Amino acid sequence: MTKGTKRASPGAEDEKNPLQNVELSDEDAKKLQAVQRDIARTELLLERQAQAKLIPVYEKRRQVIRGIPKFWPVALMNHTLFAYHVQHSADQLALTYLEDVWVARDVAEPRAYTIEFYFKENPHFTDKVLKKEFKYVAPPAAAEDKPDADGITESMLDFSWERDIVVSVNRFTDALAPKATKINWKDADKALTKLYPRGETTDEDDEMVPGDPGSFFNFFENDNDPAEIGLTIGNEIFPEAIDYFLGNAGGEELDSDDEDSDEDDDAEEIDLEKPRSKKQKV
Repeated sequence: MTKGTKRASPGAEDEKNPLQNVELSDEDAKKLQAVQRDIARTELLLERQAQAKLIPVYEKRRQVIRGIPKFWPVALMNHTLFAYHVQHSADQLALTYLEDVWVARDVAEPRAYTIEFYFKENPHFTDKVLKKEFKYVAPPAAAEDKPDADGITESMLDFSWERDIVVSVNRFTDALAPKATKINWKDADKALTKLYPRGETTDEDDEMVPGDPGSFFNFFENDNDPAEIGLTIGNEIFPEAIDYFLGNAGGEELDSDDEDSDEDDDAEEIDLEKPRSKKQKV
């Protein structure tokens, strides 16, 4: 039997809590789990349909944006955490040559996608397009999965970004061992990833965590993405690009009545040394 409890309100230790010792039968627990699976399945199906319908709209936006100078550099830099990774003036200068940004999502697994940055001729590198792919690789257990009528498997419902997404830079060569493709810098003094390498450290669990961000272009030249810039671009900036360009997204406004309140002293501080993780939208 499964039990659920709720902590009593302060000062009510001596009062009997009617929500204590609520029992959930194994049968009901299984029914709830089945409903959760149905919800997850429906959400994934709706996400597929939504992304398919959004493509022509994003294409229309793409055509409009091409007539607006520096749209994408402004939109990107208006995102606080993205801007943190573009601190160097050399990076900012290189981004002024950015003409277009596109996120191409996997049709079957829309939580996987490729980020594409298109650049016009510039003094930094010869590449016209820089890409980074976040590819879905089904876990071993998926070998026994049978897709339903919509092509959805049980493994897809147990999706884990950390486990099921493999990162590749520019060209996906091997699902199990992606290899970075270096940016073709024109001169050594323009090689921003060499001038400003990314600093990385390991936590107590020996997992890689971001340190000094270095140059933003490390995002393209390295397979890993410890600061989750890819999630930021794919799930926040790209779908809401117009709002970010106009400055209508990326920050919370305080009510005028609260601006001078004492609560400001206790407000949570953003630690720029450890940027907040981005959650995958489904």
